Amino acid sequence: MLRFATVGSVDDGKSTLIGRLLYDSKSIMQDQWESIEATSEARGEEYVNLALLTDGLRAEREQGITIDVAYRYFSTPRRKFIIADTPGHVQYTRNMVTGASTADLALILIDARQGVVEQSRRHAFISSLLGIPHLVVCVNKMDLVDYAQERFDEVCADFSVFAERLDTREITYIPISALVGDNVVEHSDAMPWYDGPTLLEHLETVEIDAEDDTAVRFPVQYVIRPMRNDYHDYRGYAGRVAGGVLHVGDTVTVLPSGKQSVIEAIDTYDGSLEAAAAPMSVTVRLSDDVDVSRGNMLVSTTQSPEVSQDFEAWVCWMSERSELTPGARYSIKQTTHSARAVVRSVVAKLEINTLAEDIDAESLSLNEIGRVLIRTTEPLFFDTYRANRHTGSFILIDEATNGTVGAGMILGALNPESDYAV
Repeated sequence: MLRFATVGSVDDGKSTLIGRLLYDSKSIMQDQWESIEATSEARGEEYVNLALLTDGLRAEREQGITIDVAYRYFSTPRRKFIIADTPGHVQYTRNMVTGASTADLALILIDARQGVVEQSRRHAFISSLLGIPHLVVCVNKMDLVDYAQERFDEVCADFSVFAERLDTREITYIPISALVGDNVVEHSDAMPWYDGPTLLEHLETVEIDAEDDTAVRFPVQYVIRPMRNDYHDYRGYAGRVAGGVLHVGDTVTVLPSGKQSVIEAIDTYDGSLEAAAAPMSVTVRLSDDVDVSRGNMLVSTTQSPEVSQDFEAWVCWMSERSELTPGARYSIKQTTHSARAVVRSVVAKLEINTLAEDIDAESLSLNEIGRVLIRTTEPLFFDTYRANRHTGSFILIDEATNGTVGAGMILGALNPESDYAV
């Protein structure tokens, strides 16, 4: 399974590209095709608008832009895919962060005529910040620049200069035309100078890192105690494996108590397993009667996470009604653990275009990203976001409205008496 997100500036053709992938890979039902064909004709368009396959909201169709994240699923004989079509408009950067947060790969679309613009750089940096290991830069609308290799090379060189400052392992460049299908699924005769893979060929063959070699992390979501007589002694801990592999017979440590026990069984709806790896959802039974509840975590006895009430994190602010300011209080949710938190200070606000940090910033507004120091009312168990995207991420919740106002990526624990303390 490959999860990937399309990102980039508004009008770069993200929705059209997804529509082209679905259409050329024969993943569209006949009634879907007839519907967008009729809609395109009613709007007076000269071609079938494939963007309508993902832009489902009425406002999206009226304005011709993507507003909310749309997910689509398709498969080929080689792989299954989950696509997140994210908005390109700067106003909806928070939606882009949400859609790309679980992606293994990001498709960054760039209009060949416009080249690399501010929003292209913004989304490339956010993709890097989110820990997405693979970037594919699709230089789109090559048909509008006469399929010129010189223009493709110019855009790639411009992006490469910016990408040198990103923490991204692999970047692939592909010239395409989503509208007519050049190099999307089939190779294009109009660009004989390009000898690389088509977009679909790359998506089918890119290697995804397995999470099996990470440290064992199992946040407990629910304690199962059936009331039936034939299960009166059953006590299982349900959750989703967030890292590593659980094996029957392994010794694990329960946080925060620090008690150790042995995994007696791993249960699923379909029966028992000898092992469970991320991101499987299972129920774990322990050989000892230890105190385990929601929000606790089973971890490797030799590779413990950081345990702290004070940490530094990148935060993307998502609230239109308020700003993130020192002293503000929120609810925080990290894995299955919920607590209360206070913002100790805003260390710096990031300038997306230059990647410079404004150390004089005192707050974060909608769609802004900054380094923030946070203290929680009780210890959290976490890894750095770079080490584990599941245990290293969190959300901040406005206690008055119960709305999510911030998304964070943990950089590391802090000494409570550090110079950053307020």
